[in-house]
Amino acid sequence: MELHDSGGYLPRIREFCLSLPATSERLSHGAPTFFIEEKRSFAAYRNNHHGDGKVALWCAAPPGAQSTLVASAPDWYYIPAYVGHLGWVGLRLDRDAGWDEIAGAIESAYLARAPKKWIDFVKERRQRG
Repeated sequence: MELHDSGGYLPRIREFCLSLPATSERLSHGAPTFFIEEKRSFAAYRNNHHGDGKVALWCAAPPGAQSTLVASAPDWYYIPAYVGHLGWVGLRLDRDAGWDEIAGAIESAYLARAPKKWIDFVKERRQRG
């Protein structure tokens, strides 16, 4: 059973993820998942995954960031099933995470998984404003 995405997060998440270079979306394990160059996943939207009651975004995280995020904001961040051992974090969307927090998590996830050419491109684009 899926929970209703009353926050309307998925369309905005999709828009932001697909605005990053060389990204695509497809279902993976039943969830909308975002990939770099069609092969490296960096984020997945999860709605009541196996009945956990959470509307969340699972994101790759830079090395060492998982424990810091979970400890500093346990109402928002948690260690997700299946990918938690890889350093990924879950960001609870059903706990009113703000769009700045969500966009930051997505960009960090992308940068944690992207090849150097795309990392440089994103950083240069950010500097140009």
